[in-house]
Amino acid sequence: MSRSYGQYCGLARALDVVGDRWNLLIVRQLLMSPARYRELRDGLPGVATNLLADRLRDLETAGVIERRLAEEGNAVVYALTPWGAGLREPVEGLIRWSTPLMIRGPGGDHFRAEWLVLPLSTLLADRTATRRPWRVGVGVDDGLVLVRTSHSGVEAGPHDGGDLDAVVRADAQIVLGLAAGVLALDDVRGLVDIEGDEAAVRAVFNSPTRS
Repeated sequence: MSRSYGQYCGLARALDVVGDRWNLLIVRQLLMSPARYRELRDGLPGVATNLLADRLRDLETAGVIERRLAEEGNAVVYALTPWGAGLREPVEGLIRWSTPLMIRGPGGDHFRAEWLVLPLSTLLADRTATRRPWRVGVGVDDGLVLVRTSHSGVEAGPHDGGDLDAVVRADAQIVLGLAAGVLALDDVRGLVDIEGDEAAVRAVFNSPTRS
């Protein structure tokens, strides 16, 4: 890498590696799953093709990502190395820190439902575990994210095509407000659409029925 802060400081050296524009967003995509080059390009609207190639090369040289064969077929995918996967904790910290910035909604910014996977996993992680396992689809625009609850906690991921106990649909800022605990379902009753078992949705967002 040609650019460096030239400081013997952990933060400075970390930023030498991941501080360039697009680097942490590439990490975001790979924290969800390994991805082909085209999948990364599609998941990063606005990135120039040559810039993406440069960033991937820099991250690979630094040891943050690696190329490997996909589990099916001979396609090459990019994936985080074990060291690169250690970025999950600081990325999740930034997601928590960003909550006030997300309240105003997307405005004219790009949005993809898949970008909810990390925020939902992060913001719902500390919620009370449930005895009954629930599978809830969270729909924003035309996308659907799966949130699963169990005795061990809550986790989010791409919808796997399986049956759901409920689907809740709302604008992205409403979903994030519910996940962050700054909104309750009863506060946004007219702004969400629930199909299926409402108890499942309340279990996911830890939102008890008000008496």
